[in-house]
Amino acid sequence: MANGGAGTAESLRPVRRPRLPRGGTLLRAGLVAVLLGLAAAVLHTPSDCPPAPRAASGPSGTQPTTPAGAADPRLTAGPQPATAPEDPHPTGVPFPLPTGLVGVPVRLAEPAALAVVRPGARVDLLAVPAGGRPGEASLLAARALVLDVVGVGATDGSAALYLALRPDQAQRAVGQPEGSRFAVVVRG
Repeated sequence: MANGGAGTAESLRPVRRPRLPRGGTLLRAGLVAVLLGLAAAVLHTPSDCPPAPRAASGPSGTQPTTPAGAADPRLTAGPQPATAPEDPHPTGVPFPLPTGLVGVPVRLAEPAALAVVRPGARVDLLAVPAGGRPGEASLLAARALVLDVVGVGATDGSAALYLALRPDQAQRAVGQPEGSRFAVVVRG
């Protein structure tokens, strides 16, 4: 036991307990957990889900206010002035295709006309056949629904207007000879 005395004392020492993480390590672990949770929440949210409305409170903390700081006119008593209704279909969002109609892309002879057309508008589609005389436009579709406007301001010829047409109107529009020019008349 003479050689085991010193070795035995070393071998019987209690196992050292692991140290707890320090403050900086705990902070980093907490931030990683929060960021992973946020990423999971963002990935789980549907893309077509609108953001939740925020409840703003005014200086008194009792009544919502407008950005200018005035009381929200929708919450005040009394008759409200007539205002234009909000556009139910904002610009830049394609309009749904109505049942029984087909969508037809049309490149206009004058792409600048696309700047005044928006989805949901009604237009008359006119065509001038290739080699036709000026003023010889024929009406292909009256009051056609504009589904989408693509490439406004594009200079490469990719600007187009997508119209909802009846199948017979679509056949006439697509069947125009090569080199035909299209134009639209915007309806009110």
